[in-house]
Amino acid sequence: MVRALALSAALIAATPVFAGDGHEAVTTFTLDNGMDVVVIEDHRAPVVQHMVWYRAGSADEPIGSSGVAHFLEHLLFKGTDTLAPGEFSATVAANGGNDNAFTSYDYTAYFQRVAADRLELMMRMEADRMRNIRLSEEDIVTERDVILEERNQRTENSPRALFGEQMSAAQYLNHRYGVPIIGWKHEMETLDMEDALSFYQTHYAPNNAILVVTGDVEPDEVKTLAEQYYGVIPANPDLPERVRSQEPPQTAERRLTYKDPRVSQPYVQRSYLAPERDPGEQEKAAALFLLAELLGGSTTSYLNEKLQFEQQKVVYAGAFYRGVSLDDTTFDLLVVPAEGVSLQEAEEAMDQVVADFIAEGVNEEDLDRIKMQLRAAQTYARDNVNGIGNRYGRALTSGLTVEDVQAWPDILQAVTGDEIIAAAREVLQPETSVTGWLMRDDEVTQ
Repeated sequence: MVRALALSAALIAATPVFAGDGHEAVTTFTLDNGMDVVVIEDHRAPVVQHMVWYRAGSADEPIGSSGVAHFLEHLLFKGTDTLAPGEFSATVAANGGNDNAFTSYDYTAYFQRVAADRLELMMRMEADRMRNIRLSEEDIVTERDVILEERNQRTENSPRALFGEQMSAAQYLNHRYGVPIIGWKHEMETLDMEDALSFYQTHYAPNNAILVVTGDVEPDEVKTLAEQYYGVIPANPDLPERVRSQEPPQTAERRLTYKDPRVSQPYVQRSYLAPERDPGEQEKAAALFLLAELLGGSTTSYLNEKLQFEQQKVVYAGAFYRGVSLDDTTFDLLVVPAEGVSLQEAEEAMDQVVADFIAEGVNEEDLDRIKMQLRAAQTYARDNVNGIGNRYGRALTSGLTVEDVQAWPDILQAVTGDEIIAAAREVLQPETSVTGWLMRDDEVTQ
């Protein structure tokens, strides 16, 4: 479902959220032009990470222009009114820092990691390219060739990536999550100046952005700088409501095979349409997260114990759930058959083991162990300034709030075994699934 995009009703004045009590020291506020700001303090080292997240990813692209969000990400490293092409990154490097950007379905993010006393410089340059990008036709041709070559290297040369594209396209009947983030090649080849500038002018505005600053900073300092550099940029009064085409009821199981002589290791993958984490309602997502951990989160998980060590039918088994998503996501299972075991045998064994897990219920000792490991991992994660910024940025651009991010660890700890089994019964339904076989041309299927 499409969710509300506001960070929180509390984002009116500079407000500390859950400082202490085992949580990060987080302060939030909103500029007059609608730009949300999140400051996460960590004063142990004089380092800062400055990130701007746009609520615009590949799933927000116009139909027929797949790949334009990622294309624009590349183009923002070209020139502005005040910076020559390449000068942005060169300036960051000259100041001892590093920078990059990334695009996903629900967001595009730009970041710099520098010494804390360089924060103002980063804000000035990032604010400049939020509104003053300058592109030439040569820039368009050059970067279009770059993204096409990136697709050639990462997708066209990878049977696994091509298989994954087909799985997603089969899973989503109507939603843009079925279109690859990098784009379909035939549409990427036609991207032009108009496509790039239209996406830029529509989505790259302060009222569609979240500034996340983590590290050795004071909230008041960040607020002053943000108002100086970002606060003077006008909001886009015509920013469209973030509405995507939604999935119709899925009523038919889908299957596909992808054959390629370059496949080195055939495997079976199953995906189910699954609910995402929703603001204020994360309990079901937490149950699915723990279900994935119990079934296939490690070498000692249920699937591996049964299929790899007891039955010796697979050499690997995994379960995956990507809960941070604006709209419905997937729950995935994957098994790699052992030598001499066919894909059909591996799939049947996987299905039987999952059915046994649901029938038997959750082993409470296993659940307690996983919860303890998660609690430790969450504590260690607070030492990673980069990871903290990414965690908040991904969540907030996907419709969650700061309070949701802070509540997530405790919600995970409160999930019961019965809730996990209930979530499994609800989500692991054949009619919402896609089963794929990745195989060599000469692979025996039976």
